[in-house]
Amino acid sequence: MAENIASTAAPAVIELRGVGKIFRTASQSDRAVLEGVDLTLREGEIVAMLGKSGSGKSTLLRIMAGLVGADRGEVDFRGERLAGTAEGIAMVFQSFALFPWLTVQQNVELGLEAQGVPRAERERRAEAAIDMIGLAGFNSALPRELSGGMRQRVGIARALVTEPDLLLMDEAFSALDVLTGETLRDEMLALWESGRANIRSILIVSHNIEEAVMMADRIVILSSDPGRIRAEVPVALPRPRNRDSAQVRALVDEIYALMTAPAAEARLPAQAPARQIAYRLPDADISQMEAILDLLCEAPFNCRADLPHLADEAGLTDDELLPACEALQLVQLVSIERGDIAATGAGRAWYAAGPQQRKVMFGQQLLGNVALAAHIRRELVASEAGEIREEQVLHELERFLKPAEAERVLSVAIGWGRYGEIYEYRYNSGMLTLPEEELPEAP
Repeated sequence: MAENIASTAAPAVIELRGVGKIFRTASQSDRAVLEGVDLTLREGEIVAMLGKSGSGKSTLLRIMAGLVGADRGEVDFRGERLAGTAEGIAMVFQSFALFPWLTVQQNVELGLEAQGVPRAERERRAEAAIDMIGLAGFNSALPRELSGGMRQRVGIARALVTEPDLLLMDEAFSALDVLTGETLRDEMLALWESGRANIRSILIVSHNIEEAVMMADRIVILSSDPGRIRAEVPVALPRPRNRDSAQVRALVDEIYALMTAPAAEARLPAQAPARQIAYRLPDADISQMEAILDLLCEAPFNCRADLPHLADEAGLTDDELLPACEALQLVQLVSIERGDIAATGAGRAWYAAGPQQRKVMFGQQLLGNVALAAHIRRELVASEAGEIREEQVLHELERFLKPAEAERVLSVAIGWGRYGEIYEYRYNSGMLTLPEEELPEAP
């Protein structure tokens, strides 16, 4: 694999044309998870896929693996329609997905056993894959006796032993500590470059922007609700790549800029269509948002920073930084443009304020900019007792979101609203209420 950019003339390994996936909401209406996805992976390329929560990355990966069927469009693998799982496609999961009662050798042999490979050949090929991935001598170990990095090596060996044309990696390094993840990533790239693994193409789903830039020949970025390909960025750099080089840093900046485009659909609550309340609020903790804005407004940044630099200074992963930055942008305490983040006038005022005033200001920003928070507040004000059941809001959200996602979104909105003191939540009864001082007096 000396050449790291697949030619457009290279044979296609898998082709997706107009792929869509829908699910039926509680109100019996259909909601698109994926819509109109066109994607081709060719021999000799590694493609990374990025996108925030709700973009359908994992769903798309499972469609490509044949684990889930597409509701619209076509998927061709090696020129033939993909119908269910296929030999030649292997997948590595974030959670390792090992059978705890089987040894390393037995776990690695599973895929070959499913293909009907004779026992002697299974054993030989599994031993070779275990050795190739750096686990020689651990064949008889059980998963509980291995570290996280070693368990993921077993998962990779189980995928590689089938010599797949297409290897799908779903957040394969994200459950590992940084050093272990980087080591395993570098070893995977070395195997790819050497050609020892006989893989034709790799698709990596990741939340780590730098990882994508360091590994991929092409980066695909999905939008959300529904998931569509919003951008493709070629990475025309030879491997191995130096993460500190100007070219790599420029690409990281470019991807940050694409990943942090303003989420305007969550705003304008007064004029918003009903589904706007179901915007997928990011999983951002208030304390983390405070820490990021404080760091941004202090020296050396002085209210403006390059996002990758801010991430390094804060010691946060992309998976931690980007949701918090999206949340700060939603409430207009920061603006983000071309990979740079800056405190807005409201953000500067918030930074200078005391703890109680910060809460008041945050509540005002919520009401002016986040549709769900404003909707809850309006419903509470309109109610006779100044309270509503959380099930009422969940029912509205479930018109557009799966139940688990509706619960997550409401939980985020409750946390933000309580901090901003625009409403309260009683955990014992599941009631949303106006702040105590605003509740109507009992008759």
